[in-house]
Amino acid sequence: MKLNRMLGILTILLQHEKVTIPYLADKFEVSRRTISRDIDALCLAGIPLVTQQGSGGGVSLMESFKLDKNVLSTVELSNIISAVKGLGTVSRQLETQQLLDKFHIETDAVVSISEPLIIDLASHYKGDLTEKIQKIKTAILEQRLIQFIYYYGKGESMRQIEPYFVVFQWGAWYVLGFCIKRQDWRLFKLTRLWDLVVCDEMYKRREITEEAQDFNRHFHDDTQLVAIFDPSVKWQLIDAYGPECYVERKEGLYFEVGFTNEDYMLNWLLGFGDKVKVLAPVDMVEKIQEVARKMIENYQ
Repeated sequence: MKLNRMLGILTILLQHEKVTIPYLADKFEVSRRTISRDIDALCLAGIPLVTQQGSGGGVSLMESFKLDKNVLSTVELSNIISAVKGLGTVSRQLETQQLLDKFHIETDAVVSISEPLIIDLASHYKGDLTEKIQKIKTAILEQRLIQFIYYYGKGESMRQIEPYFVVFQWGAWYVLGFCIKRQDWRLFKLTRLWDLVVCDEMYKRREITEEAQDFNRHFHDDTQLVAIFDPSVKWQLIDAYGPECYVERKEGLYFEVGFTNEDYMLNWLLGFGDKVKVLAPVDMVEKIQEVARKMIENYQ
């Protein structure tokens, strides 16, 4: 929180000739003594601040520094604001708004709080997602184990892990941690993680292996799908895999893609109904045939 406040103070000083300590204390809802300590910390960090006492006094940046406002460039400040707004969709809204307010961007400034970029990282169960992320963040900061029920293809199990990172990857949220049961690093998807509890038991941080930090290794493509799609669903293919994922042929749209999660791919294909014909792999063809037979039986 102190770092956020110091960043906010610096941003205000870049936008104003001079501000008073009482003004900053009121702005950030802290004591004047706290602001004075923040000013001292900024000076120790090498930021050239000038403090003037008495009537007309206040805090300001040295003139030479103000003329070269490169501590935060327009692009950097814009990126920070966009990131904060995106995280606001999965964080407590009050905390996010307070952080945005600290930038105090003027209406005629180059960068505006009203960024033309909208990032929504939430899902249809935003409330649950926000609570999970807050609990995991707390556990990471306090170095406490977390425990939860995890649902996956083979059923469900109780897991206890040492949490290290909350990760947003491939359109979904995960927690990276060291699994006590498996004695190895694991990436757990938050939508499959329920009954989350922050434990009293603490853990000593261990060094995260390079392999564990390579999140893409969990999304490798082991199996190749080959299918023919009806041209009427072209937009859906482009939406999922881009305009170069198929080749137009006489029989339809020839499509090849690698995949890891067989159940996900099966359900995705079934959503196309009779608009797709799978050619490979053979076991995927057989699974679709079995589902089709059961569907017919259900309606007989």
